[in-house]
Amino acid sequence: MIRANKLRAVSLSVPPATEKPHFDWASFRVDVPKGKIFCTLPPHHEFSNVFLTPEEQAMLVEAEPDIFFKVPNKWGDKGATSIRLAACDEVTLRSAFAMSWRHAAPPKYHDELRPE
Repeated sequence: MIRANKLRAVSLSVPPATEKPHFDWASFRVDVPKGKIFCTLPPHHEFSNVFLTPEEQAMLVEAEPDIFFKVPNKWGDKGATSIRLAACDEVTLRSAFAMSWRHAAPPKYHDELRPE
């Protein structure tokens, strides 16, 4: 089970990351010029969203349907994927974050993401 404080710690452990509000949700962004979001956390903390390719999304939803599900809107069609935090462990969370972070970060930062 992932709690909000653990999700924040994992999100902010990837370089360069920052937390900023996104409407009434928390968002975690690559802290470089465009500040692209790689993860969001709603106030209820039941799930978190990451931003993958549709192919990555399909792979995770098929492999771990109790953890991952497609965001039920147009963003989900583009790869936005929810993570059920009560069913997730830290290794799985870090793996999903790494995929999402790589889409948000400029290529020159990709070597900075190291496995724990």
